[in-house]
Amino acid sequence: MSLIVDISKKLGPFHLQASFETEGEVMGLLGASGCGKSMTLKCIAGMISPDAGHIELDGRVLFDAGKRINLPPQRRRVGYLFQHYALFPNFTVAQNIAAGLRRRDRSSRKAQVDRLLRALYLDGMGDKYPRQLSGGQQQRVALARILASEPEALLLDEPFSALDSYLKWQVELELMELLDHFQGPTVFVTHSRDEVSHFCASVCVLDQGRSQPKEPVNALFDAPATLSACLLSGCKNVSRARPAGGTLVECLDWGITLDCARAVPGGLTHVGIRAHFLRPAAEGESNAIPCRVLRVIDNVFSAVVMLATPGGERGFSRLRVELDKDAWAPLAGRDALWLQVAPKDVLLLQDG
Repeated sequence: MSLIVDISKKLGPFHLQASFETEGEVMGLLGASGCGKSMTLKCIAGMISPDAGHIELDGRVLFDAGKRINLPPQRRRVGYLFQHYALFPNFTVAQNIAAGLRRRDRSSRKAQVDRLLRALYLDGMGDKYPRQLSGGQQQRVALARILASEPEALLLDEPFSALDSYLKWQVELELMELLDHFQGPTVFVTHSRDEVSHFCASVCVLDQGRSQPKEPVNALFDAPATLSACLLSGCKNVSRARPAGGTLVECLDWGITLDCARAVPGGLTHVGIRAHFLRPAAEGESNAIPCRVLRVIDNVFSAVVMLATPGGERGFSRLRVELDKDAWAPLAGRDALWLQVAPKDVLLLQDG
């Protein structure tokens, strides 16, 4: 079962251009706040009409501007989980779930509600109201209501944003189990790299309204192609860069030249280094970077060290390195040290 999206929508100065296809998997839609993630979901669900383009679910056309097709939300068979769940406050849990049911006789409606209460671990809560539930329980009620409508696709809009941190892990596990049994495509909107890693098989980065090509999740973390994808994947160290001949790249903001041991793309604009790929080194070693220690931040199991580099064109720039406490202990107290990055761990990036 596939979901094909190729749409364009202008809203004031903002212009959304989203294009992707996903089939029977959880696809992450990753981007910063205001990049158009929720607008994309609302276009798929039929809550917003695109200006142009095409949306298709399992061969059914939901929207086509050229053919003037625009199915209403209730005919799209798409389940949309809002950030704050949108439960009816004056309905009980059972009534909220029943609101999602397609027309059935009274006995079959009750049987379906009871089945969903059991499936989502809500036994005995059918007579409670949303205000009497925890955040995790409210989310499960919202999911039960969606599943009651027998959707062919799921749209999850930052489903953990309303949860306290201590509830999040348990609810994540419950949602993972539910998605394991859902056969249709799921679009999972988030700005969290951890959520993408936990839930998604593929990811589409949305940057300032424009989608980038869908890619496997491991590609986002191992070899992001663009600056925006690199930053969204959690990379803390980025510098403007230019080719320096052969396999060398000049890192303009850090004032150093690194060997990446592979061909440098012609469109190179930046390089990235993940904080956990930097390691202490000796002067003169390959890809060794001279640094001055600025600040050490102690975490429970690691030390985060902020460092000044030679600085290049900007005269001063920083690197962040994360080390296990045992690895940092013999270096503590130093004002200066050398760091090293393996050539394969230098991320080569283009604008976008």
